[in-house]
Amino acid sequence: MRRSRSEYLDLPSVRLHVRRWGKPDAPTLFLLHGWMDVSASFQFVVDELQQDWNIIAPDWRGFGLSEWLNRPYFFAEHLGDMEAILDHYAPEGKVRLAGHSMGGILACLYAGIRPERVDKLVTLEGFGIAPSQPEMAPERYQQWLNTLKKPPRMHVYADRDAFARRLLRTDRFLTAERAEFLAKHLARIGDGENRCGQRRHGVIWNGDPWHKPSSPYLFRLEESMAVWNKITCPVLWVAGRQSWVVREYATRPGDWEARRACFADVAESWIEDADHMLHHDQPADVARLIETFLT
Repeated sequence: MRRSRSEYLDLPSVRLHVRRWGKPDAPTLFLLHGWMDVSASFQFVVDELQQDWNIIAPDWRGFGLSEWLNRPYFFAEHLGDMEAILDHYAPEGKVRLAGHSMGGILACLYAGIRPERVDKLVTLEGFGIAPSQPEMAPERYQQWLNTLKKPPRMHVYADRDAFARRLLRTDRFLTAERAEFLAKHLARIGDGENRCGQRRHGVIWNGDPWHKPSSPYLFRLEESMAVWNKITCPVLWVAGRQSWVVREYATRPGDWEARRACFADVAESWIEDADHMLHHDQPADVARLIETFLT
C-alpha cells in the first residue's frame, strides 16, 4: 500500500485537508471524491497506478479531515474551494482531473466554467443528478425550513467493525479487506442517532451531518447542460455496469444520451462487476482507464 501524506490549505472561510501520494516532480493528477466519501478511499486506485504521479486529493469542506462548518453547505462553495486548490498546487498551465460522483460533477462544471484550465478529465459516475421540476419547489422549501428547526444527525454504529459490515451489506462487490480499510477513514468517533432516534455516542460517518439535507434550491439540469456545452477538453465517462445510477437513468429514456451529447469530445467506458462506488469495487480497472486516457 502506497503511503500518503497530509497537508492543509487555509482558505478565508475553511481549512481544507489535502492528501498527497507520489513524487512532487511527476505529472500532477487531481483526484476528487464524492458525497459522503473522503480522499483516502482513492487508496485502492492509487495502488494500481503503473506510472509515477504527483497525486493531489482534497477532502471537500465538511468531509474527512477538512474543517466541518456545522451549518448548511452550498454546492457552489465546493467550486470555489476547487479553484483555490488548483491555483495553489497548479498555478500555471492546464490540469488533469478525475472525480467520482459529486467530484466528477464538480470537475465537469469547472471544465465548462474555466475551459482554459483543464487538459483532460475523467468523471466516474458523475453525470449530474436527477432533473427537477418547478412544481417541486414548495415542498423543497418546506423541507429546508423543517431542517433548520431540527438539525440533522448521523446514524451511529457501535464500532468500526459494525460500520464495515454496513459497507459490505450495501456493496456486493466490496471485499472485507477494503471495507476494513474504509472503516478507518470513512468513519469517526462522534455523537449520532440510533434507529429509534435516540442520541448515542459511537462511530458515525466521516461527514458533517449538514451535508445530508437537500438544498433549498432545485437542481436545474438545463444550467448544467449549458456549462457542459462550454467544455473544450476531452472527457471520459466511466460507469459501473451494475450501478444504481445507471438504473436510475434507465427510468428516464433519452436522459443519458442528452447529457452525453453536451460534451464536444467525450468517450464512454464501462466497468463490469461494479456498482456506484466503482473505485472501491474494481480499482485496477479504474486505474487502467484513468491512466490510459490521461496519457
